[in-house]
Amino acid sequence: MASPSQKILVTGGAGFIGTHTVVQLLNDGYNVSIIDNFDNSVMEAVDRVRELVGSNLAQNLEFTEGDLRNKDDLEKLFSKTTFDAVIHFAGLKAVAESVANPRRYFDNNLVGTINLYEVMSKYNCKKMVFSSSATVYGQPEKIPCEEDFNLQAMNPYGRTKLFLEEIARDIQKAEPEWRIILLRYFNPVGAHESGKLGEDPKGIPNNLMPYIQRVAVERLPELNVYGHDYPTRDGSAIRDYIHVMDLADGHISAVKKLFTADDIGCAAYNLGTGRGTSVLEMVDAFEKASGKKIPVKLCPRRPGDATEVYASTEKAAKELGWKAKYGVAEMCRDQWNWAKNNPWGYSGKP
Repeated sequence: MASPSQKILVTGGAGFIGTHTVVQLLNDGYNVSIIDNFDNSVMEAVDRVRELVGSNLAQNLEFTEGDLRNKDDLEKLFSKTTFDAVIHFAGLKAVAESVANPRRYFDNNLVGTINLYEVMSKYNCKKMVFSSSATVYGQPEKIPCEEDFNLQAMNPYGRTKLFLEEIARDIQKAEPEWRIILLRYFNPVGAHESGKLGEDPKGIPNNLMPYIQRVAVERLPELNVYGHDYPTRDGSAIRDYIHVMDLADGHISAVKKLFTADDIGCAAYNLGTGRGTSVLEMVDAFEKASGKKIPVKLCPRRPGDATEVYASTEKAAKELGWKAKYGVAEMCRDQWNWAKNNPWGYSGKP
């Protein structure tokens, strides 16, 4: 358990990965404060976090609506509360949108994070867990991806993650008292086993699983599979899918390391299962879990997509003591449980 006084600021804590991580933080005894601007999230998700953890733990959760690009929002928060560490999720994450509108991504992801560092530094809070991404590996020269590979992003979204990793390394080098853990997520899917929390993107989903889910509940007629001529076992792209609860637990392990290890510096860890699953295999697994047929439309490849990416997970196992527990069957089971209980996401209506 956490020491009762440890207070964690979670930026973007109303989002998909944020909410699941906040549940685990509260269950583990931390005090949590969320700041979110609801760009791709809703208040209902935070209410459900409170409901899930129960009234006792819910009193350890505070919420502020705010935007990291507005430094005043951060100033207000830090001037009245002492934070021991920050988990920084807040950011935009759609590859295709970033290609079409890179400035929106630079503004949101870069400016917001630079403001966060400034204010953290001013208030002497120098421990951060940062949401990075497997996109920093680009199209890796070999797989599995290891943390010390050369980094190269293939799209503006990935470049914002890469730039922010570089910024983190530079800040830590200049001010050695910072402890920063960069978590490179592979493909987060699934949902909380209660069926009360899950992914609910606004607009057309950019990721595979929410898209499959919308076809399963008949909100969309078919699934577009981008790329069916890749040099893979079935022609579809291969990714490392990770259950969002495993991912949430990875953040708890990272926070614990921030509080217990002195010599972290700025360290990167992959969070994945270490196994690649193709898009069509994922569709098949979801059909098994849901009993629904998912009609598929094969489309051309998308610009900026890699053929095959999966994680080497040894470093996280060794240094964070963390390992993914769930397989594809559980990911699909929990995703379907969320979907059938919330066919229209948190809003509950079309």
